Amino acid sequence: MKTIHLFIGFIVLALIQIFIPVQMIYEQEDILKSGELYRFRTMPIDPSDPFRGKYITLHYEMNSFKMKDTTIVYGDEIKVYIDKDADGFAKTVQISKTELDIDKDFVLAKVTGNYNGVVNFELPFNRYYMEESKAYDAEEAYRKVNRTNVHHDVYGKVHIKEGQSVLSDVVIDGVSIKEYVEKEQ
Repeated sequence: MKTIHLFIGFIVLALIQIFIPVQMIYEQEDILKSGELYRFRTMPIDPSDPFRGKYITLHYEMNSFKMKDTTIVYGDEIKVYIDKDADGFAKTVQISKTELDIDKDFVLAKVTGNYNGVVNFELPFNRYYMEESKAYDAEEAYRKVNRTNVHHDVYGKVHIKEGQSVLSDVVIDGVSIKEYVEKEQ
């Protein structure tokens, strides 16, 4: 009898270990398929994570909002409500610690400062992971594009649904960074 209980416990544990990653993958795929696509202008840096691989760290131009709210302080999690500007890029329309009753998509962000009526924040989709063999070339291409005085259209493609977000691609001059790296070689 004890063996049967151990076997059942093992099966339940195995199913839980399979269910959790499958659920996480499903949620990310659902956001990619049915979430609203926004383009966020970027500024680069590129480190490496020994556990997750090579990635490009993205810094977005949209990283602050003028608002005289002294209750929002460093470390707070806020909701950044966004819309698209005339060029189709994401822009902040409002920020709040609580969910607002407005018909706009939002992303969760961390407050990095609140100075003189300007709330600075960091968006959660600031790492784009690359295949190891292409990562270095992508890093070099990304730095080169942002170093020159020539204006390049560089942005992250982010899908947003119900406060959740997924960074699906980084685009340089209308071309996916994966393709851009292959084109440059």
